[in-house]
Amino acid sequence: MRFSALQTAEQWFSAPLFERVRPFAERIDSGLTGKDDASKAQRTSLIAFFIRVLSAVIAFLSQVILARLMGPFEYGVFVLVWVAMVIIGGLAPLGFQTAIIRFLPQYYEQNDFPRIRGMLVSSRIFVLLFSSLVAVLTVGVVYFGAEWFESYLILPFIVGAIALPMIAFGDMLDGTARAQGWPVRALGPTYILRPLLILAFLVVAWALGYSIDGVTALLCAVAATYITSVIQFFIIDRNLDLEISGGSRTIELGYWLRVAFPIFLVEGFFFLLVNADILMVGLLMTPADVGVYYATAKTIAVAHFVFFAVKAGVANLFAARIYDADQSALRDLAQRSAVWSFWPTLFVSVAIVLAGPLLLALFGETFTDGYPLMFIMVAGVVLRSSIGPAESLLNMSGNQNICAAVYGIVLVTNIALNFALIPLFGLYGAAWATTIATLLETLALYYVVRSRLGVSMFVFIKTKDEVEQ
Repeated sequence: MRFSALQTAEQWFSAPLFERVRPFAERIDSGLTGKDDASKAQRTSLIAFFIRVLSAVIAFLSQVILARLMGPFEYGVFVLVWVAMVIIGGLAPLGFQTAIIRFLPQYYEQNDFPRIRGMLVSSRIFVLLFSSLVAVLTVGVVYFGAEWFESYLILPFIVGAIALPMIAFGDMLDGTARAQGWPVRALGPTYILRPLLILAFLVVAWALGYSIDGVTALLCAVAATYITSVIQFFIIDRNLDLEISGGSRTIELGYWLRVAFPIFLVEGFFFLLVNADILMVGLLMTPADVGVYYATAKTIAVAHFVFFAVKAGVANLFAARIYDADQSALRDLAQRSAVWSFWPTLFVSVAIVLAGPLLLALFGETFTDGYPLMFIMVAGVVLRSSIGPAESLLNMSGNQNICAAVYGIVLVTNIALNFALIPLFGLYGAAWATTIATLLETLALYYVVRSRLGVSMFVFIKTKDEVEQ
């Protein structure tokens, strides 16, 4: 049996009331069962959002436990190293994890199964080999360049580097599943299973009497990452085998890499842009300051998840529609995605700010010092959501080069502002630097999308349906 909001409303409400709620019930049914791009995107985005919210709850609880067990200093060490590993691991696929979202839907539309098979195999092998090389280089830089690092960071960085191949491989699997329109298989392992395993391993380590410091936490994170990626591989591979029968493979690795590299720059600049303030605080201030700043940023992370959920829901649909002769469906979907991003983000942001003092107090008494930072950080989150996943539209439409240039300029601006403002204003300087850079990013992406694709991707631009109504 399939749930129908329309039938349920008809059974439960009187005739006059039913006529009033009927349009809303029809919209719900359309979103749940519709075959059009908007319905598919809404379903995927909702699933992705709920996964990220559940992940945020798990991550928040684990971070609270970490901060309580480790104290601000060791917690700051763990945060600084793990954020750096996630960034490096996210860059190691060289953009392949996003390029596959662009190519696979197009190959499916063309029934080009040899290229599908070739891309699936070659992308995995390439990412595993290259990320392993990156891990070796990271260990080498830390070991032979020890004088560049604080002594308490050397062993944590070496331990963290062990996770790099599986972080990169997990991102590649994430992209493969998203290209297929499988949000649970794409996001569930990384955002649900991995943090649960990290938390479980930490509890076991604590119960066995191990010292819960930065190294112990990173060892738990490394073990959880390997287990998660292996499980995700078998789940996705089994489902791919059901859809793709054996046959010949067409491998165009050089072409795929040429397309992926600008996307790698976009992803890299975006990763660094999102985390630049944390890294800069780690460079210019103490690990304890990193802990307070990261706890504050982690608390408002749920607001970010609306944007990431919508991005997960529409990227593959952008790719499938980009070569349509009639671009009206693409423009309408892009404008809708901005609406889906903005209003939930605004609502969640307000709720988080209101509950901010209580949430930060869970980390420990000193962490409440980060509450004023929330108002600055939230402004940037809401601002970015107003144009939806504009960078995904550019990447999926072959405009990854200009998108990379935009993010490069914004990243340089962000780093320069951090260098200028942190010595003057401390953590407030880092928060303001990121928010100002986000304003520049939002304006630039809106202008590029409008000039290149003719799409006014902004929350307050009416969609086609709204204009007709």
